[in-house]
Amino acid sequence: CDAVFYHPRQGAHAGVLIWTDIFGLRPAFREFGKRLAASGYAVLVPNPFYRTAKAPVFGDISSFNFQNEADRAKLPPLVGPLNAAGAAETDARAFIAFLDAQRQVSRSRKIGTQGYCMGGPLVVKTAATVPNRVGAGASFHGGGLVTDMPTSPHLLAPKIKARMYFGVAANDDMRQPDAKDKLREAFAAAKVTAEVEVYGSQHGWCVPDMPAQANGSPIYNKPDAERAWTKLVALYKAGLV
Repeated sequence: CDAVFYHPRQGAHAGVLIWTDIFGLRPAFREFGKRLAASGYAVLVPNPFYRTAKAPVFGDISSFNFQNEADRAKLPPLVGPLNAAGAAETDARAFIAFLDAQRQVSRSRKIGTQGYCMGGPLVVKTAATVPNRVGAGASFHGGGLVTDMPTSPHLLAPKIKARMYFGVAANDDMRQPDAKDKLREAFAAAKVTAEVEVYGSQHGWCVPDMPAQANGSPIYNKPDAERAWTKLVALYKAGLV
């Protein structure tokens, strides 16, 4: 699959796997990888849609409109193969195996994983699939973390050993106000350290190139994005030992 790998110039470091949002691997996520590498991590950012198309899957996403039927129609062919039974778990194992095979990655330290929007559930699946390697996982404005299906990501909590952080968007919380409570309850019952925090920003607030809202106002919120990044760095500092 196509991916990018960033790391400090010398030494072996804790590895990190970044799951992108629905728009896939692109400059915004390359910058996330570079920023983490500058903080001392070895970072893999794969194209989650490698089964369907090479990155970048989308060009300029500024005009993408989720209310537009033609725009929405571009998404199912991408996410379908990734959402197939066992696909995400297979990818998680492969991506972590890649990290562990790199000389820049310390096998003596845990691996971290973070995801945005659709990447949120993939973080949970990764932590549950490779529990002995993943030491910390963070979901930012993750979608579909709590569903009524027996495959709901939050039900994977008993399989997870990692420290977890869930940054929830204000409009996602408004749409599904009980999700945060079910997340907290599931991880508390599993005795897994997890923090669930609702931000005042909209779904997608962490990613600089997110298309504007329907009313034209930006989704990206730099102060809240920086607060989320601070939480991420603290999570990794505590969990990737």
